[in-house]
Amino acid sequence: MTSRRLIHFQPFLLISVFCFCSLLNSQKINAGDDGFKSIFDGKTLKNWDGDPRFWSVKEGAITGTTTKENPTKGNTFIIWEGGKPADFELKLQYKIINGNSGIQYRSFSAPGADKWRVGGYQGDFEAGDTYSGILYGERFRGILARRGEKTVIGKNHKPKVVGSVGDTNEIQKKIKKEDWNDYHIIARGNHFIHKINGVTTVDVTDNDVEQRRADGIIALQLHAGPPMVVQFRDIKLKEFPKANKRSSTEGAKKKVVLIAGKKSHGYGSHEHRAGCILLADALNNSGLGIEATVVTAGWPQDSSVLQVQIRLSSTVMAVVGILIMSIWKS
Repeated sequence: MTSRRLIHFQPFLLISVFCFCSLLNSQKINAGDDGFKSIFDGKTLKNWDGDPRFWSVKEGAITGTTTKENPTKGNTFIIWEGGKPADFELKLQYKIINGNSGIQYRSFSAPGADKWRVGGYQGDFEAGDTYSGILYGERFRGILARRGEKTVIGKNHKPKVVGSVGDTNEIQKKIKKEDWNDYHIIARGNHFIHKINGVTTVDVTDNDVEQRRADGIIALQLHAGPPMVVQFRDIKLKEFPKANKRSSTEGAKKKVVLIAGKKSHGYGSHEHRAGCILLADALNNSGLGIEATVVTAGWPQDSSVLQVQIRLSSTVMAVVGILIMSIWKS
């Protein structure tokens, strides 16, 4: 009797998981551009300040250009004068021909030959194949995450690789050469995510209380070196209230633990973890600010893993509860 119920129950479980995944993806798509405001009018450099020898508007894009006859001595930036965002999402399109560039955020004015020098967090990109999507600290601790890495920056000011968000070479295949690409930066609390063309390139938590930055300027980079052209368009910003953090190590994400039951069937007759894994993947990619973890083989021996924060709607909580109980019973 029990086995017969389980056989009929599994399709329901899988359907529930996939429906829930679809619901989350639907919420992400529908909410995609809500609250975003344009910070570039597509015609002028109003509210932007950069060296006029290098910056202009061409083809509806902020354009930085260096030539053999007109090089820049050191990296130079065009700075948005509209504020110093703290928690936000920034979306734009970029195109680069030769050289290296980047998007500064939570940044600061730095000393130099003129007023257009900047340091801070940078969403890097280039014409080459290595650095697009990394988190670089311009005059600010150096490389904080290479492409494909999930890192935590500690009190020693250095990043530690704690996981992966993808293979760097596979990510590079999604980036178009000398053509327009979508760049998306998410900064919530001390947690940062970069995406290019919808693909996550890095995931960084900055626990370096001494040096991390809570807010700062946004700027666009024109790199010193060989002649290059970089363009930016469709620049949109969505700001959030600052995250309320209870400790220096607590990121902006809320944590959810999914517990898979112990094995109760022979090999090949039943998958014990699939529902939890699918649900965790959906939550982690939902854009809801959730970090889901799967515990296998029953109740965790280390109870500290259950010290989580869950802040979901009652509907989502009900579905999650049904799924967890269903997987547990199986």
